[in-house]
Amino acid sequence: MYGWLNIGSLVLGLIAWIIPVVLLAKHDKKSLQSWALFSIASISACVIAVLFQILYNDYLIRIEAWVSLMDTTRAVVVLSSILAGVTIILNVITAIVYNKKIHKST
Repeated sequence: MYGWLNIGSLVLGLIAWIIPVVLLAKHDKKSLQSWALFSIASISACVIAVLFQILYNDYLIRIEAWVSLMDTTRAVVVLSSILAGVTIILNVITAIVYNKKIHKST
């Protein structure tokens, strides 16, 4: 059952990256009005993905799977850092682009 946390983390991490990329590719009025909501969804997906990894590590600790924990902890730290960093960068770029569009249209 706890293995699903890793799959959920991967899916949510991809969602966290896909949302701002799709927003950057779209150029319609609807996305202009709701880009902030989508950015919040993207950042939320990133946070939940990292939370799933924390929960999985907690599971490994509770079952005392020390070797598995030692084997995976460094990768979890690196990949969670990359996920958070790229998500922040993509959402900052989206915010800059959409703020420029909003100021142009007024």
